[in-house]
Amino acid sequence: MDERIAQHLDRAAATASAHAAVPGRDRRDAVARVGSAHHAETLGLTVSKVHEPTGLFDRRYEPSMSVVLRGRKRSIVGDDDQVWGRERFIITPVDLPVVAGVVDAAGEDGFVAVVWRLDPAVVGEVVASMTVPAGVAAAVAPGSSPPGAVSSLPRLGSWTAPLADAFARLVGLLDAPEDIPVLFPLVSREIVLRLLQTEQAPRITAALDGTGPSVVAGATALLTGRMAEGWSMERLARELRVSESTLFARFKEATGMTPAQYLKRTRLGEARRRMVVHGDTAARAAAAVGFRSASHFSRDYREAYGRPPAADAVVARAQLALATAV
Repeated sequence: MDERIAQHLDRAAATASAHAAVPGRDRRDAVARVGSAHHAETLGLTVSKVHEPTGLFDRRYEPSMSVVLRGRKRSIVGDDDQVWGRERFIITPVDLPVVAGVVDAAGEDGFVAVVWRLDPAVVGEVVASMTVPAGVAAAVAPGSSPPGAVSSLPRLGSWTAPLADAFARLVGLLDAPEDIPVLFPLVSREIVLRLLQTEQAPRITAALDGTGPSVVAGATALLTGRMAEGWSMERLARELRVSESTLFARFKEATGMTPAQYLKRTRLGEARRRMVVHGDTAARAAAAVGFRSASHFSRDYREAYGRPPAADAVVARAQLALATAV
């Protein structure tokens, strides 16, 4: 890693670590952590720290930039399964179901990660106002990227020194909350600009459809909010008033999954949550999320999580209790 990038990320890691709540270790300074959490929310940041590897858990990621500052984690998005650390970052352009867990807790220092929520309005403003570098000209014209431009990109982005510097200054605002009202709007736009100057530019703009609502965002909202219903490409396209071919291409580019794959992952994640958190039986959870066949559900579940539903729920419940113990 470039020395300048490493220095910027070291700075961000030290600040994030100081402000992160650690499960099971923060009872004494809970009051101070409330202030940090408030400032992090204002900045659109989620800061996490753990001292032991974790199991794999289902997460829902809003449009965001995910950064590991210490340690390594495993992230599964559709068929893309990556183990990564601070040498890379991940852009999530639209709401996505992700299976993730910590695989290396970085020894005594602990695993530290930051997720920064991307504001589509800010992305749109920067895209509209920037002087477009030739290398990303196709990406910053919403809806004009060639087929496969995003889906052929590596899921993991590569840091540049200006991007790492801007990100470290964003995290650094946790130490200077009085500066947030003035500096946050500036640094957030700078980070978006720096991201648009990387190879991840098409993924940043993938969900932008001119000035109207994103077709991909509309599709994910329908599939997430009404997952128990029977969906087909024809019905989904009809609800969104777009052609099936346009919907399929934009959805696959932005998410790395087809709508059918997205729906299956969303249903499995919600069924797992119901079993682990609420104690639902596998049959009840499967029916609640839209599976019509118990055998179909069991097969898909085992394929996704490596165990039958009931057995996995027992293990996941124990892991969750350990991760959230105070």
